[in-house]
Amino acid sequence: MADKKKAKDNKRLFRGRERSGVSFPLAPSASEMPDNYAHLLKELKQRITTERLRVAITANAAMILLYWDIGQAILHRQKREGWGAKIVDRLSADLCEAFPDMQGLSPRNLKYMRKFAEA
Repeated sequence: MADKKKAKDNKRLFRGRERSGVSFPLAPSASEMPDNYAHLLKELKQRITTERLRVAITANAAMILLYWDIGQAILHRQKREGWGAKIVDRLSADLCEAFPDMQGLSPRNLKYMRKFAEA
C-alpha cells in the first residue's frame, strides 16, 4: 500500500502523494465509526437498492412502450403506403447506423415489434 501520512490540520489519514492540492483520504476502520454509523449505512444501502430497482422497472416499461410504438409506426405505414418487407430491412440498417450502441434493432426484432403492435 502507498505510504500513509496524517494531514497536519486534521486527524484524517491519507495515502500516496498529493497532486496539485488533491489528496486521497484513507477510509477509517469500521470500529472507529460512531455507534449509529451501521444504521445509516443500512438505510443508504436499502435506499440505493430500492431506487435502482425502481429505475430498472421504469426503464423496462419505457422500452416496452417504445417497441410497441415502433411496431405501430411500421404497421401503419405498411398498410397506408403499401410498403413491403424491404422497408423493415432498410429501417433496421438505418436505425443501427444512427444508434450503434443500441441493441434490438435487427430486422427480426423490428418484425417482432410489428407483430407486438398488431396483437
